[in-house]
Amino acid sequence: MKRLEKALQILHQSGKIGLKELTGNDVLLSAVERNFQVAIECILDIGNHIIAEKGFESPDDNEDIIRILGDEGVLPPDFAGSIKGMAGFRNILVHGYTKVDYELLYDYLARRLNDLREFAGHISAYLDKEGYK
Repeated sequence: MKRLEKALQILHQSGKIGLKELTGNDVLLSAVERNFQVAIECILDIGNHIIAEKGFESPDDNEDIIRILGDEGVLPPDFAGSIKGMAGFRNILVHGYTKVDYELLYDYLARRLNDLREFAGHISAYLDKEGYK
């Protein structure tokens, strides 16, 4: 959770700039790409740990991790449905299946950053409810 929060802080700071400035600065662009990758990998790792600890069904792929968390009440089901596509975005960032669409990256920076924060809030609430410190 601490690593997720650090990535979110960096992304939040980066979100204060415009698309043109972002795409014109390779160092900043690399930092945004990397921290989105890290943040999404954090939510997948956290999800996998919870799934394993609780003995939930095994996920078939990364999107399945989010679905299972929704099905099991760790995340609100509607919220889980709305963020499961982040796993695919992570694959684009990591594996370069396609060229990264910088307008999409900027859109994620502007709109999806709150989803990552909301995920952290749901997980914290779940862990508190389950008695984890």
